[in-house]
Amino acid sequence: MPRLRKRLRDSLLIVPLIGLIGGWALASGAIQLDTFIYELDERWQDVDLRDLWFLRTAADLGAAAKAALGTMSSAMLTFIGVVFSISLVALQMAAGQFTPRVVRIYIESWVTKTTLAVFLCTFLYTLRVQKEYASGNDANDTVVPYVGASLAMGFMVASLVLFVVYVNSTVRLMRVTHVMDRVTRESLRLIETLPGADGAGEEPAHTCDLSQAAVLAHRGRPGVLQAVHEHRAVRLAERQGLTLHLVPQAGDYLCPGEPLFLVCGGGPDPGPDLQQAVVDIGVERTTEQDVGFGLRQLVDIAVRALSAAVNDPTTAVQSLDRIQVLLAALARRPLGMLVHRDGEGVVRLVVTTPQWPELLDLALSEIQDYGIDSAQVTRRLAALFDALDRSVPDGRRAALAARRARLEEAVRRSQPDVERREFALHADRQGIG
Repeated sequence: MPRLRKRLRDSLLIVPLIGLIGGWALASGAIQLDTFIYELDERWQDVDLRDLWFLRTAADLGAAAKAALGTMSSAMLTFIGVVFSISLVALQMAAGQFTPRVVRIYIESWVTKTTLAVFLCTFLYTLRVQKEYASGNDANDTVVPYVGASLAMGFMVASLVLFVVYVNSTVRLMRVTHVMDRVTRESLRLIETLPGADGAGEEPAHTCDLSQAAVLAHRGRPGVLQAVHEHRAVRLAERQGLTLHLVPQAGDYLCPGEPLFLVCGGGPDPGPDLQQAVVDIGVERTTEQDVGFGLRQLVDIAVRALSAAVNDPTTAVQSLDRIQVLLAALARRPLGMLVHRDGEGVVRLVVTTPQWPELLDLALSEIQDYGIDSAQVTRRLAALFDALDRSVPDGRRAALAARRARLEEAVRRSQPDVERREFALHADRQGIG
């Protein structure tokens, strides 16, 4: 099920295809119901079901319904073209102005998938219903599309509502602040799944002699390590009496033949089935288990804003606002070596995550390098260090102090004038207001 949900989330193909299938199936059902109503009407001559509708004759209703269905079908084809065009513009803007890493947000949007699926469903439904119904010269020989026309009108209303929702959602995603907030929320959800909150130190994993461990190499196509199904890995390792050490971190790119697991224990060789069962390999990084990917996206947005072509330090400051949130959330989480145990407390899986100094370097080093000449950026960095210094545990303050010292040294080299240097290092949460 997790892999199926991931495929549904990452694909822009499956949900629209379901919409097409649904349109064909609903059209078939509507045709059968209208035929049944027509036969029932023929059986019970004293009850005129057509009196329930504002059009009294079958010939008139059939002609009007066919014209309405034709209009709906043409309109839906136009709507599909509009949605496709808006999506392409949004994707191009996301890749060009933000970072290619956030394009996945548009692909994963359920609003986009649902809107396209309903539009395709409505288009195919109205097209088939229009083909099946025809108004005859004799009113008594005409199957009146009671159900078919009513469902078509319902689909049209739903499509218009979804179109408004889709435009609103897409316009929001074209604004950089909403994209950064989306990335921050995703990363915070991942951080909340990390173990324990109070211990700042990394949990040791003295499980076996790794120098004597067997190496299970990556087999299959190259790609990014997106996730490890930890519970499944623990069950398999417990069943075979093994302890597994994951060599790469989530987000690392794997080439065939590179070490994937170090296997300790006297059980049988787990073989290539272990990788297929517990590891997900894809073409890009995701926020599923990749702790640093959220920071990577925010840094990319800030660096692009600081480039000479864009020159937008305010966006970099807004990115630092979100980076501070993520660093504060990571400050009290165990990082580095994380272990997973079976029901008896035996270590079965060891996973490596980035250390605190590595996360600090990822979050701040590039922004400092590209924004060192901008007082707005350096002042916001100084405010970030002040805020984190109050929340970071004692064991992690040394790395924070070292990063602050690098900022001060870089500003001294960049700003020889003492007054300008003091201005650039004055802590300001808004940069320069």
